[in-house]
Amino acid sequence: MRAYVQTGYGSADRLRVHELDRPEPTGDEVLVRVRATSVNPYDWHHLRGEPVVARLLPDGPGLRGPRFPVLGCDVAGQVEAVGPAVTGFRPGDDVFGLLDGGGFGEYVSARAGRFARMPRNLSYPRAAAVPMAAVTALLALRAAGTSGPGRVLINGASGGVGTFAVQIARAYGATVTAVVGAHNAALATSLGAADVIDYRTTDFTRSGRRWDVVLDVAGNHPGRAYRRVLAPGGVVVLVGGPAGRWVQPAGHVFATLAAGAFAPGRLRLADAVRCPDKRACLDEITALIEDGRVSPVIDREFPFDQLAAAVDYQEQGHAAGKVVVSR
Repeated sequence: MRAYVQTGYGSADRLRVHELDRPEPTGDEVLVRVRATSVNPYDWHHLRGEPVVARLLPDGPGLRGPRFPVLGCDVAGQVEAVGPAVTGFRPGDDVFGLLDGGGFGEYVSARAGRFARMPRNLSYPRAAAVPMAAVTALLALRAAGTSGPGRVLINGASGGVGTFAVQIARAYGATVTAVVGAHNAALATSLGAADVIDYRTTDFTRSGRRWDVVLDVAGNHPGRAYRRVLAPGGVVVLVGGPAGRWVQPAGHVFATLAAGAFAPGRLRLADAVRCPDKRACLDEITALIEDGRVSPVIDREFPFDQLAAAVDYQEQGHAAGKVVVSR
């Protein structure tokens, strides 16, 4: 099979197409023919091995070299074969999944619990846009306890996670304020935001307004600034932060935690990578998609032969929604 193999840490130039043996599913694994994938910050952080401090972690990119030679955590495709312990899937099923890697190849084999049945109303490219971003948004809102009416501000509402967070929060009855650039204001409104703040002209942390939940996707304000905008009992959920070679975006999270700027329970984290039940999250999101309350936003679609260009484009940080790659 053809796959983009990471030959070392660096830019997308480190991705080279290789011929690899097709994996075979064992135990509770499912072999999926990849019809589409998408590019996430998770992928290019692993590609660059950044932040460098993350290489020291057991589940980081790898201390001596790339831990996942074939990247791509988002997958949509067809089940090709199943291991002997798998009962929930069979060849021919359309599935999508959130994996550690493998989406940048023609086939991938992973545990069945990483996959769910694909939403019936989505194509493969649109389904591939969902897993990492939508699960992160869902977990962020769960961490905040957002399951009903409330005032939610999403800082960084036009990217992959942000576009899903606006829709999911709105679907569960929240009143959403989106912080985006003016050029993405119409998009945020179309997704269900009741109010839009242009981050280029207005510092929402000094607006005098307060929200019950702040989802910090952009990570462009110091943690203490959020105390000014939280309503009594409000919660801040850290999702991301600015990219950096050595410690960012982890540094933004660690600095906020170390500053002790919040009372216990008012500062929380969202981590889709370590989520123990990815299928349940994907099933919940599928229900919202099939019900018409959530829809993936696609900024640009690339063919498989231009996957490196897709990684470069996503890393620039200007995509409104997701960047997908299809066959």
